[in-house]
Amino acid sequence: MQRIRLRYTKRGRLRFTSHRDFQRAFERALRRAEVPMAYSAGFTPHPKVSYANAAPTGTGSEAEYLEIALSEHRDPDTLRELLDESLPTGLDITEAVEARTSGLADRLTASVWELRLEGVRVEDAEKAVEAFLAADTVEVRRKTKNGVRTFDARGAVADLQAGPSQPDRPGVEPCAILRLVVRHVTPAVRPDDVLSGLHAVADLAPPVPAAVTRLAQGLFDEESGTVTDPLALDREAVPAASPTAVGTASP
Repeated sequence: MQRIRLRYTKRGRLRFTSHRDFQRAFERALRRAEVPMAYSAGFTPHPKVSYANAAPTGTGSEAEYLEIALSEHRDPDTLRELLDESLPTGLDITEAVEARTSGLADRLTASVWELRLEGVRVEDAEKAVEAFLAADTVEVRRKTKNGVRTFDARGAVADLQAGPSQPDRPGVEPCAILRLVVRHVTPAVRPDDVLSGLHAVADLAPPVPAAVTRLAQGLFDEESGTVTDPLALDREAVPAASPTAVGTASP
């Protein structure tokens, strides 16, 4: 059984697709591309697909990951092209590698987010960020299926910076951009929780909802403060020689 790890995006209007919507679209793409999937055992077999830490509905992403198991060997690059052609524009498969290591989910310990705050001045965002980072804890409230929950949004934030945007098109005014690095903890701290925290400590309230995009996710390096590529280990791993190859090697 071959395992392939995929990186995919959620762009444009497709950022509003839920994780369940993506699952349905991806399984249709597997059928269209005639991917030889491995299936689970039992009375209701289903294709072996493992999804890892999906972005919340309404946020864009350049770095979503999943793993599939195949019953026959396939070239990862060819498979990526076939699946990408079978998905709608915006849900794009950007990379495929053969899984040669274990623990992909364990390497997704932090995310890098970009928050575009239309109508917010950079200096106001900078003051709010300064107040947020200076606080020991920033309690926020989130409504869950079990009621309203209060938790600390500050502890999970490894880095938060504010800066100016560049106009995307003529006539569009620059606005504040936040770059957020947040550790994956329990309970999960999401970008909107950090925005709630900025409102709590500095009364920062964007006039329109923030446009949020995940730029990267992976293992957080405490020394450098960076988030590393979770597929790098699979790319760098050297395939083990087969017993046949070893047995026929010249002395």
